[in-house]
Formats: sequence, structure tokens, C-alpha cells
Amino acid sequence: MAAACCCGLECVLCATCTRWAWRRCSYSGAHDSASWPTATTAEFSPIPRACRAILAAYEDDLSRPRWAPNPGGYRMDPTAVIRRASYADTADRCPPYLIYHDRANAEIVLAVRGLNLGRGADYRLLLDNQPEAQPFDGGYVHRGLLKAAVWLLNREAETLRQLIREAGPDCRVVLAGHSLGAGVAALAAAVMVNYLDRFEGINRERLKCYAIAPARCMSLDLAVKYATVIHSVVLQDDFLPRTPTPLENIFGSIFCLPCLISLVCMRDTFISENKMLKDPKRLYAPGRMYHIVERRSCSCGRMPPEVRTAIPVEGRFEHIVLSCNAIYDHSLVWIEHEAQVALERLQQEDEAMVPPIQPRIERDEYPQREQKDEAKKEALLNTHHASIGKESSAEKNVPFENEHEEGSCTDSRSDWEEFVEKLFITDDDEEDMEFEAVSSVRDDSKLSLIHT
Repeated sequence: MAAACCCGLECVLCATCTRWAWRRCSYSGAHDSASWPTATTAEFSPIPRACRAILAAYEDDLSRPRWAPNPGGYRMDPTAVIRRASYADTADRCPPYLIYHDRANAEIVLAVRGLNLGRGADYRLLLDNQPEAQPFDGGYVHRGLLKAAVWLLNREAETLRQLIREAGPDCRVVLAGHSLGAGVAALAAAVMVNYLDRFEGINRERLKCYAIAPARCMSLDLAVKYATVIHSVVLQDDFLPRTPTPLENIFGSIFCLPCLISLVCMRDTFISENKMLKDPKRLYAPGRMYHIVERRSCSCGRMPPEVRTAIPVEGRFEHIVLSCNAIYDHSLVWIEHEAQVALERLQQEDEAMVPPIQPRIERDEYPQREQKDEAKKEALLNTHHASIGKESSAEKNVPFENEHEEGSCTDSRSDWEEFVEKLFITDDDEEDMEFEAVSSVRDDSKLSLIHT
């Protein structure tokens, strides 16, 4: 009898492990966005341009490019480059960036480069998030990326204001970044949208951020709140938007992916999604999501890329995909190529006048309804966050230190550091900020910052 029981338990254990292994190995990146509607040509058309602008930030001279995408190149005027900052210019406070005035598309573009694996300063930016995330505007953000965003605005705010003044009222401001730079650009956009009056009073609709393969940098409530401004682009199985932001997890994914994936997959199996959603300090990829899908589960080769978009609350790229392309899909060169091909397919479909399979006109007619539906889900989660507010009220917020450096814009405390501190949660006003965070996501008309 004992032998029969042991044999039965072994069979059950083997069957359970086999089922778990099959579900994890057969899970494809396409499953994350299986229920999302297809993106439209108008909303996706700026993304390939943003990718090319970020690629141009890697060039020393656009008139003699070395890594221009084919075909077509960068499609940028070298004489319209306003500023190009290198590592020496940023003093390791922020990744290098490029400011470009795209007169053809009426855009002022600030493009930030991604993570440099050979640069220790980039590691320190990601590492500066311990022991907890930074409270910000009723939610939480990555502390190191926020400091880089504040430094970037303090350095370039006057340049942006002057360009906006010269370009006129119809020009848009576009912040773009890849990987580490995507997190910096997203948090810079979150700060700018709360202080539009300091940028010649531009409208919220004229400020856009395109985070290409972003690191997780803001909590779920902020990701939904800024969905009309920040747009994240993920290619198929990209590992970074699916990996928790702590440095050891990211570099473990890069250098020891097979070893880490087994542990992460086991953790994902035993941690319910409901529990992850109720963690107010858990960081996510920011804003509206655009998922470029080019492979199906158990399929050989690639298919023509299609773009799906949504503002998800559940299933926001929570699970790492067991795929040999998990790191390859993080390449900016390949993302730009697939985004351009996907845009051309969308344009061909529009020209063919073929009725869409999904009711795309419904999304065009009611663009705010989708965000309000997701905001209601997130607001329900905030009621749980409010119940643990007293526990987190004992946490102190340390303001950014004023670090002097050679070539900095000012020797005194920067204005942007003081402005951003107004968005931090303090002991006296934490309960009010939690109430504002819940109410603001319920009504899209209340998304602008309530100035203190």
C-alpha cells in the first residue's frame, strides 16, 4: 500500500511538473496582447521617426552616418540638430541625447540613448532605486531615472522653451528614448506635463513621449494616468519590459538568462497576478502599450509584423518569455526596422479600403473610453493601496542632493528639483495625495496636476 501511494504521488508530481514546463515553454510573447485591438496608422506613424531619432543620437555626424538604417537612412536634416550631448557633456548624470527640430513634421525631438554595457555610470542610474521606489505624484517611480530626468530638464528647459517659442503654436514636443533612455524620457514627460505653463503654455496634446523597449519605471496608477502622453513600444519577446527594474534582475537577464529564467518562471507560477497588482510599489512599463508581434506560438519563421495597442492593467507584460529572441528583440535597430514595416502595412491597408476585422472606428470615435475603463480597474486597486497608507506614512522622502559639478547650469539648487519635490508624498499630505490619485484616474478631465 505504501509503495502504491508513493508511486501515485510521483506520478502526480511528474504530471504537474510536465504541465508547468509545457505551459511555460509554449508561452509566446504574442499571448500578452492577444485580446488587444490593432493600432491605427495615425497613432503609430510617429514611432518609426522616434526610433530613427534615437539611432541618430549614436552618430557623431549625421552628414556622414555610420549606422544609418536601410533603406532611406535617418531621413533627418543634419543642419536641424540643435544640440548633441556626449558622456562628457552629461558628466554621467544622464545618458547622451540629441535635440532636433523636425520642421517637416513640426516636431521638436529630444532623443535619449539607451544603456551602455561598458559604462559604469549607466549601472549606477539603475542601481539608484534602493531600498524602495521614489514616491511621486500619488504613485512611485524609479529614483535614479527620475534624478536623471530632473537633471535633463534643468539643463535643457530653456532650450526647449526657445524652440517652442520660435516654432509656433502648431509644433509638438516629442521625448523619445530607448531602454535606459526610455525611462529617463518617460519620467521627464511626467514632470513636464505637470508644469506645462513653464513651456510656453503648450497643450497636453502637443506633448508626447515614445519609450522604445522601456525599463519599468513607474507604478501602475501612474502608468494609466499618463497613458495619453507616454507611449511604450515593445517588440515581441523583449525581456526588459518584462523584467523587474532592480539592477540584479536586469543584468541577470542579460548575462545569465537561462539560469534566471527558470527561477523567474517558477516565481511567476506561484505568485498570483492579483497579488502583484495590489503591490503599490511594483513598477511597470509606462503609459499606453504598443506591441509589435511578428511570431506566433509554435510557428516557424517570422510573419508580417502587426501592431496591437491598449492601456492594460492586468497582464502588462508580467511574465518573461522563454525565447531565443528575448534579447535580440531589444535591439533598437531591429525595432526600427519592424516598426517601419508595420507602418507600411498599415498604410497599405488604409489605401486598400478594406474593412478592419476589429471595430477600429469605435476606438477612433471614443478614444477616452478605453482609458477610463482601465482607470476604473486601477482605481479599485488604489482602494487597497489606501488601506496600507498608514504603514507607508512612516517612510521619509529624501530630497535630491544638490551635487555640484563642472559645467553645470547653476551653482545653486535647481528650479526643477524644487518643482519635482512638490510632487513627492510627505507625511502631512499623503492621505490627500492618495485621494487625488484615486479621483484623478476616474475622470480623464482631472489628469492635470493640482498645484500645491
